[in-house]
Amino acid sequence: MAIETTILTHLVFDEEYGRKVIPFLKDEYFQSYNDKLLFKLITDYVNKYNNFPSKEALAIDLTNKDGVNETTFKECRDIIEKMEPTDSEFSWLLDQTEKFCQDRAVYNAIMSSIQILDDKSGKTTKGAIPQILSDALAVSFDSHIGHDFIEDADNRFEFYHQKEIRVPFDLEYFNKITQGGLPKKTLNVALAGTGVGKSLFMCHCAAANMVAGLNVLYITLEMAEERIAERIDANLLDITVDELKLIPKDVYDKKMDRLKSRAKGKLIVKEYPTACAGSANFRHLLNELKIKKNFVPDIIYIDYLNICISSRIKNGANVNSYTLVKSIAEELRGLAVEFNVPIVSATQTTRSGYSSSDLGLEDTSESFGLPATADFMFALVKQSETMADLNQIMVKQLKNRYGDPNINSKFVIGVDRSKMRLYDVEQSAQEDLLDGPVMDNTKFGEEDYERSLPKKKFNKGMFDGFK
Repeated sequence: MAIETTILTHLVFDEEYGRKVIPFLKDEYFQSYNDKLLFKLITDYVNKYNNFPSKEALAIDLTNKDGVNETTFKECRDIIEKMEPTDSEFSWLLDQTEKFCQDRAVYNAIMSSIQILDDKSGKTTKGAIPQILSDALAVSFDSHIGHDFIEDADNRFEFYHQKEIRVPFDLEYFNKITQGGLPKKTLNVALAGTGVGKSLFMCHCAAANMVAGLNVLYITLEMAEERIAERIDANLLDITVDELKLIPKDVYDKKMDRLKSRAKGKLIVKEYPTACAGSANFRHLLNELKIKKNFVPDIIYIDYLNICISSRIKNGANVNSYTLVKSIAEELRGLAVEFNVPIVSATQTTRSGYSSSDLGLEDTSESFGLPATADFMFALVKQSETMADLNQIMVKQLKNRYGDPNINSKFVIGVDRSKMRLYDVEQSAQEDLLDGPVMDNTKFGEEDYERSLPKKKFNKGMFDGFK
């Protein structure tokens, strides 16, 4: 018996099987017209009566179906008459049905891709092919039906005690407040006024991530790719942005060779026009990078959130800013979950927040829906002229799902704007801002003496090799 016939038969005689597989089956998966017709009759019955047809009901619906020629009618009637209940192993049947769906989805995707390649009219873009193939490869049955609180207690214990993979910072206090870095499947947002350092922060972190051996994707909707690359060059080559325009080619090449020997990761910068791209575009980019370059990012930077578009809201639609920004934030967080990476982005302050020396969540431009969606949110504050003279900016925690935002709620980091770098400052610079003890929850449950050991200081000379 062919797999198609087996599937149709069990849809008639096995309701449990039918309810499990019907959401994943498509008429396009069936090759013969007769199988397509019978499947369509079954799904029409299910949609109308919320139940599966009996053998007799299916035969009657076939008889009443308009436009069926005599040959097709006889062949379909023969298939129905031969249907008999079987004792197939349920798990085996599900596995075979899932494989059938996967194989047919991939086959159909390949045929569609060939048609696109052969299309000379230009009506379809070749850029759609990676997404078509990706969707086909993603076909699978969801076997998880929920968490049983009592029976799954052991699994929960293992989850509580497993070491979570995080993307660390090269800045001491950011690691402290995040308990070691940014977890996967999270949205993390920097709040700052114009010119304070949103892009500088993301460029610095992206550069540090790459040097540390991570694959980094930097998406810019505000500045050109070349400007972002220029900032990262200044950061990693230890020269000012102005010096980049004057440095001889041989010196530049030597510095790049040293960088290549140290940088174990990859960094890709992709530019989109302002307010012309959103999560759907980024998803397509990620699929293309995987297929064409075998590049899978460990972290994504999006510069910046407010100038993205929403895939759910038509461009130019008359919606309020709260709805729009919240929608963008939700889509980006969904993207982080889908691709199992942390996403870092930024947002502007309100007009009143530009001159504020103590930003709060209420200073988030355009939408309070953004703080509600973000996992981690912090403000970069140009607090005073004195701090500016000292090349320092203040960081204030606004929301933190990784730790207590009241511990180290404010701290200072150094900034070298000429070289587009951030760095740790001496502890004495923190004394007036730190408002509680430094807590390390990463060793909870271990010996107290271990938790009391002095913390290793971050080596702010990590880039000295590029001088």
